[in-house]
Amino acid sequence: MQINTEAKPYDSINVTPMLDLAYVLLVVFILMTTAGVQGLTMTLPKPSNKPSTEQHEVKIVQVMESGALMVNGVGVTLDQLEGQLNAARARDPKFSVMIRGEARAPYNGVIQVVDLVNRMGIANVGLITSRIGT
Repeated sequence: MQINTEAKPYDSINVTPMLDLAYVLLVVFILMTTAGVQGLTMTLPKPSNKPSTEQHEVKIVQVMESGALMVNGVGVTLDQLEGQLNAARARDPKFSVMIRGEARAPYNGVIQVVDLVNRMGIANVGLITSRIGT
């Protein structure tokens, strides 16, 4: 029996396993990229060069610290507020209501106004908040 004691350097490197790994990584990358591209389709509104000429009425409802209600600076009760909102809706169905609660206003007062607006089915409602840091 002959034993080879002579250590020869390799003349060539087998690159087949390295290429197999590269191809597998390429396939995984392609699959993950195409899966990430598919998503939600959204129809976004197109910007217009024309300024909006629509003018709609805006009612600003304030809930004061004492719990009193004010509409555009005039004190009202909850029943009077409902009447004014109904009258505004009769004049302009697309009118807006902005609700502003003072910092120390009772939370219940703000919720009563929000419930009233929801019960009346007014679509354009917003909450006025103060800027951060002021």
